[in-house]
Amino acid sequence: MPPSLPSASRRALLALLPAPFLIRRAAAALPVLRIGTLRFGTVSWELDTIARHDLAAREGVRIEAVEFASPEATRVALLAGTVHMMVGDWLFVSRQRAEGLPLAFLPFSTSIAALMLAAGSGVSGLPGLRGKRLGVSGGPLDKAWLLLLAHARRQGIDLAAEAQPVFGAPPLLAETLRRGGLDAALLYWNFAARVEADGLRELLAMEAVETALGASAPVSMIGPVFDARWAAAHPDVLAGYRRASAAAKAILASSDAEWDALRPLMRADSDAMFRRLRDRFRAGIPRRPVAAEEADAARLYAVLAEEGGTRLVGTAPALVPGTFWRDTA
Repeated sequence: MPPSLPSASRRALLALLPAPFLIRRAAAALPVLRIGTLRFGTVSWELDTIARHDLAAREGVRIEAVEFASPEATRVALLAGTVHMMVGDWLFVSRQRAEGLPLAFLPFSTSIAALMLAAGSGVSGLPGLRGKRLGVSGGPLDKAWLLLLAHARRQGIDLAAEAQPVFGAPPLLAETLRRGGLDAALLYWNFAARVEADGLRELLAMEAVETALGASAPVSMIGPVFDARWAAAHPDVLAGYRRASAAAKAILASSDAEWDALRPLMRADSDAMFRRLRDRFRAGIPRRPVAAEEADAARLYAVLAEEGGTRLVGTAPALVPGTFWRDTA
């Protein structure tokens, strides 16, 4: 093995190296946070902003986004330890905690879904959906659908029996709604924004449903999910990610130029669609303390548990303590 260089010689050699090389070396030395993402998921918009501004590196973290084809695949990767974090909902976290796996959740977005009407529809309220073909994103246990069922039931309407629910993938339902094959559709927020940009009308936002069911404000239904044991062992990594995420949200909330940079990721077919996606994302940025989010999530959990039963929540009758990550947990 050749003798090592004296310190002065090493410094002289480093001075000759190009700056990009030194930056890469510094970034490579940072602790890594692997995040499971969907290729076209909206979380990638924030991660792209973090990367373009080196926000994670400034906080002492290197983020590696690992793309998966489906939410189920990201869950498997998290449970297997292939990734440290994914985006999911607190229902999944609570159920896993009840079954002995100490996952934790942090708020990311209050945007969830909206009930959209076909072009030319004369429906003005939930009673008008009786007998109508109603598209529902996901399946019978989708949380937005269950909340809508509960909200309608309080008005004396059993949508599951009195409407004609059609369950399916959001892109297919959105296209079918555009073509008039459905009378209405409950679409995830980004698909709702796309059809709204095409001129379709919103009948009901899920944020309004949540407050009607007892929440004090719109609730963050999705967010980063991770193993609490990993978080306890790597507090600086989690804290660095949270600061970088907050900085990215602040940029996206205030700068239109940042959205121009994101446009290739957004797959917006028109300026109107681009603006609706941007504005809906901004509207969903959480602005409440975690404790307030958790209190409202517990109220909605009770509704969801009643509607979905053990198939949805397992054996836990209430939101399991520790579901929302607290720095003191």
